[in-house]
Amino acid sequence: MKANVPALSSDIPADKTWAAVLADLFKARLTTLVLLTTFIGFYLGTVGSVDYLLLLNTLIGTALVACGSSVLNQWLEREHDAKMQRTEDRPLPTGRISADNALKLGGVLSAAGLVYLAFSVNLLTSLLGAATLILYVLVYTPLKRVTTLNTIIGAIPGALPPLMGWTAAQGQITIQGWSLFAILFFWQLPHFLAIAWMYREDYARAGFKMLPIVDPSGTRTGRQAVSHTLGLLAISFFPFLYRMVGTAYLVGALVLGVIFLVCAIRFARRLDRPSARTLFFVSIIYLPLMMILMVLDKM
Repeated sequence: MKANVPALSSDIPADKTWAAVLADLFKARLTTLVLLTTFIGFYLGTVGSVDYLLLLNTLIGTALVACGSSVLNQWLEREHDAKMQRTEDRPLPTGRISADNALKLGGVLSAAGLVYLAFSVNLLTSLLGAATLILYVLVYTPLKRVTTLNTIIGAIPGALPPLMGWTAAQGQITIQGWSLFAILFFWQLPHFLAIAWMYREDYARAGFKMLPIVDPSGTRTGRQAVSHTLGLLAISFFPFLYRMVGTAYLVGALVLGVIFLVCAIRFARRLDRPSARTLFFVSIIYLPLMMILMVLDKM
């Protein structure tokens, strides 16, 4: 595949609108998750009434950085995405947007988001946004082709948005903010191990060093899925211990955490696609339910 694909054109298949193309380019589902977790951090970090203008500015700046990071990630991985069935229809491999245009767009969005956060929110939140951008684009993305540790390293920028929301509201990093970071950090690991197991052949074709590829028996993959889910269960109690949320959250976190853990254990024992798919679906149900509990039972 050539490094430079054709520029934007009107030759888009009938099943792809420009809105769909942009949603793929900006990784709409991932960006939505980033904004939701940023909101949770902001809401829990707010003392008294919510400053809605500050919240809006935080979400706008974070969205710009998230979209820019997604574009730059796809620019770096455009040749590898073309080799995977799950990513071959993205805008760059298909030629719906050129590599040059993607690089420019990603750079402009990222820079605009960081500047916006610095001037409309605060410098600390902007610095956390910069750390997220650098770790995701310049560290995690290239490491996916070097070491299986990329998943753990990639979970760091993935867990920073709620901390950004917290610092936007409070102007400082506290242990309570770190507890939100820790929950999202541990959640990502079993979530992504399930994905990596289901698409391990795809990742192998693209040259990515995912754990299920170097662990064909699945023993290490299953063991890590269970250990990280167990760690998540323990970490999920911290918001209660730090008096951020009440007893209803505690009960809900325990129930959801046990269900998640049972699915991880089932996956570790069976190591088949159905159990991996179940673990994946439970993970995407777990996080929004936890966020709802935090909002409803905020102290």
